[in-house]
Amino acid sequence: MKASSKYMAEVIGTFFLIFGGVGAAVLAGDALGLLGVALAFGLAVLTMAYIVGPISGGHFNPAITLGMAVAGKFPPAHVVPYIIAQVIGGALGALAVYCIATNGATSFDAAAGFASNGYGSLSPAGYNMTAGIVAEIIATFMLTFAALATTTKKFPAGFGGIVVGLMLTLMIFVIGPVTNASLNPARSLATAIFEGGTAMTQLWFFVAFPIIGGVLAGLMMKCCCCGDAYSPAACDVNNCDTGKCCKK
Repeated sequence: MKASSKYMAEVIGTFFLIFGGVGAAVLAGDALGLLGVALAFGLAVLTMAYIVGPISGGHFNPAITLGMAVAGKFPPAHVVPYIIAQVIGGALGALAVYCIATNGATSFDAAAGFASNGYGSLSPAGYNMTAGIVAEIIATFMLTFAALATTTKKFPAGFGGIVVGLMLTLMIFVIGPVTNASLNPARSLATAIFEGGTAMTQLWFFVAFPIIGGVLAGLMMKCCCCGDAYSPAACDVNNCDTGKCCKK
């Protein structure tokens, strides 16, 4: 399969992750609450995992892409193009939500809130930076570790999207009140672009700490499961079905 097809699949998947999750928060958040928004994000990942996941592996998240690469389950040459595709897809998804929100019956000001991530004054429940660091690292670790587990030989075929979607939902339940639940630098960038202000000044936080969580998950998986040498034939973009690892 062409690399361009994989990149486009990541654009599409990340677009619908942001459109579905952020759209639910911005357009229907008052009615849905944390439960509904968490389910919207989880369902977006679950459905896209089965729609475009067979093409690209269904990362939709730079932290997962980096975790896969660190674990040796993803070709390093594809990391940067995947992240670029995810950022583009996320920004387009946020743009679509913004266009809908600003053309409603009531006035809408993205600067007053666009489902952005934050700590301190931007935390939904007033949690500080320390709480945000712990929350984002652990939650992204768990999400990435779940995604990595679906690539192992013993994982039941066909259930990967369900596991990752449910894990994302669970982690949003837990840390939604803390940081509005990033777990994904592309998701944070997408909303910060339109909200601006403090959301942009805190953006570094939601790039750095989800990536740390994803990389730690990759290192853990590498220690637990990766003992084979690098094999170009086994190192497919989707996963390492033969159990080989993508390391040089």
